[in-house]
Amino acid sequence: MPTFDVPDGTRLAYHRKGSGGDQPLVCVPGGPMMPSACFGDLGGLAARQELVLLDLRGTGDSARPTDLASFRVDRQAEDIEALRIALGLERLDLLGHSASGDLVLAYAARYPERVRSLVLVCARARTAGIDFPVERRREALELRRDEPWYEDVRPAFERAVSGEAGDADFALLDRLSYGRWDTASHAHAAACAEWFDEEAAAAYLAPGAFDGADAARAALAELDAPVLVISGALDGSPRPDSAAEVAGLFPRGEHVVQAGAAHNPWMDGPDDFARTVVEFLAGNGR
Repeated sequence: MPTFDVPDGTRLAYHRKGSGGDQPLVCVPGGPMMPSACFGDLGGLAARQELVLLDLRGTGDSARPTDLASFRVDRQAEDIEALRIALGLERLDLLGHSASGDLVLAYAARYPERVRSLVLVCARARTAGIDFPVERRREALELRRDEPWYEDVRPAFERAVSGEAGDADFALLDRLSYGRWDTASHAHAAACAEWFDEEAAAAYLAPGAFDGADAARAALAELDAPVLVISGALDGSPRPDSAAEVAGLFPRGEHVVQAGAAHNPWMDGPDDFARTVVEFLAGNGR
């Protein structure tokens, strides 16, 4: 397991999987603050593209610093730059999922000359001043009206919106993160629940994390790199129209909606997901 040191002395780990492509795709997990194990092999993407899966500070095999302030999303952009240097790459192909969209965008805004391409998978964009209202998730819930679990999930959703949900409610709401609720998605959701670190997640989103949104948005508007934004047709955060807004931040942004997918599209349609990413990396004129 390779490791590297970041400027504050914390030792971070990453994992290499697969082969293919002219350089690895660096994958940053969401959560926030999930270990890279949440990606698996990204729906078989590793069979066609070498992956570098980063364990963020305090997750997976990476060391946990005592200073929680260092977990704040904008500060972790320096960890990605340290990884680039450790890999010996002039520029990075970067993938961010969910909450790590904020981190990948923070890096791209700070180091635009070090970005070769971006893949944003159901990704947040608060770094650039775009948020996804909780109310939009109700639209996604209504798309699942024919699911056998709908009548159980709907009241759990309302309790979550009102701030009255308990652990059992959030377990029910896991179903909304997957295009189909089967053995694999149930196991993935259970693992993510086990990995989730509430303290680290709160520190990631600490006050001040997005204070530079206007400057970041302006920098991203000048980014000379192809950007692929993937959203799930069934996802509530973001809904596809919100993901299209994120793609519109970039001069070379494109948006793809994956049919039948929710918040983890590599699980809902692995072949479609892998093909979309490989074709983008191979053919987008980087």
